[in-house]
Amino acid sequence: MAALPPPSDSAMKTAKHPRTALAGPYGHPFHAMMVTIPIGAWTAAIVFDIIALARDDDAFATGAFWLIVIGIVGAAIAAVLGLMDFTVIAKGTRAHKVALTHMVLNTFALLLFVGSVLLRLREPDEPSVWGFVVAVVAFLVVGASGFLGGEIAYRFGVRVADESTQRTYFEPVQRDAP
Repeated sequence: MAALPPPSDSAMKTAKHPRTALAGPYGHPFHAMMVTIPIGAWTAAIVFDIIALARDDDAFATGAFWLIVIGIVGAAIAAVLGLMDFTVIAKGTRAHKVALTHMVLNTFALLLFVGSVLLRLREPDEPSVWGFVVAVVAFLVVGASGFLGGEIAYRFGVRVADESTQRTYFEPVQRDAP
């Protein structure tokens, strides 16, 4: 098996910078901030579903329905921002392959959450066992995808400030004499 060529420094630097200002400034990707909305909404929806099913509680069932809808809207926005970050990753790299897998898993989870909403749509104020089961599967897929997202950001350094930028924040601070 032939050895792979060394990674391109320019490919790594390119992956650290935003494609457009809409993706967030250097070192502050909006995708990473935006994913907290669907993850939080879907986490709360799972808790609300458990309460709704355990107590046959219509208020929590309605809350779970709307939390999943909020998560879907947030995920759609996060997906657009993530796609902007994805486009700066060089093709043919492990980072690109992992990012593509992350994107596919998130798309699958999003479709599952849409399916969960559709299962609840006829009676959104009633607890839905199947809506809950589909939401739990979707949530597990989001967890796996989130692990890959962590790899992309923290291990591969995509859209993270490079070490020379980081180094400046660890230099001793000069204090003015009184």
